Amino acid sequence: MAIVETEQHGKILVIRMNRPERLNAMGKELREQLAQKWNMFRKNPDLEVAVFTGTGKGFCAGEDMKESLADGAPGGSEIETRDPFWHMELEKPVIGAINGFAMGGGFMLVERTDLRVASKNAVFEVSEAKRWLLGGYNHGTFANMPYPIAMEMALGYRFSAQRFYELGFINRIVDPVKLMPTAIEMAEHLLTLPPAARVNTVHMMRQIRPKMTKQQDALADALHQHGDLNDRIESRAAFSEKRNPNFKGWEKPEDRYNMPNLSDFPE
Repeated sequence: MAIVETEQHGKILVIRMNRPERLNAMGKELREQLAQKWNMFRKNPDLEVAVFTGTGKGFCAGEDMKESLADGAPGGSEIETRDPFWHMELEKPVIGAINGFAMGGGFMLVERTDLRVASKNAVFEVSEAKRWLLGGYNHGTFANMPYPIAMEMALGYRFSAQRFYELGFINRIVDPVKLMPTAIEMAEHLLTLPPAARVNTVHMMRQIRPKMTKQQDALADALHQHGDLNDRIESRAAFSEKRNPNFKGWEKPEDRYNMPNLSDFPE
């Protein structure tokens, strides 16, 4: 059984993560196979639109923390093939069909899609605040969310599909049985457009999405190191062992009050 499955509907390619026993967690093998499938989609002139989904109760649970613990490093090891979807280099539109849990890295997959249809039972979470020393500060900005919603996302609160639909993050919410038919219907609409208009419009819309500044990213890099780095592994170990974590916070207690600021970095 392939860990990433594909099926073709004319010029539409369905890419399906198929690791349901792990809620499609992003282990190295899954990430490598996804990269290969996205490259195939990118280069094939007979394919114009992709529908991206998962098997089982999860769209994607994000990082495979058991694998990270075995490797002794958070975030997962590097793969051999560059993934044009992950690096947002595709020239073709992608429709997300979110069938269940989209957590952490799984949420990051969702936000890379251009149009989104979700099952009514889908659940979303930006998980960085639970696993790193800095929460997902940029996701709300990418999604054009107001400050308190962006803050809620960054601090790891969960969102239902209904709430994200009301906030404008999701285009459609449907019963689970209608998920793929709706995604295919959306893809078929895209195929009615002149090819150049479709590609150019998607490219333009991606280009004008909000982005973080270099100064903001420099501050984020500093904050990722501002604390006891051992807490990153402790959070994953506690999750894997189903126990409460024993966090340290800071190696030096005074660092809590000695925060880096935007003004510390050149614009």
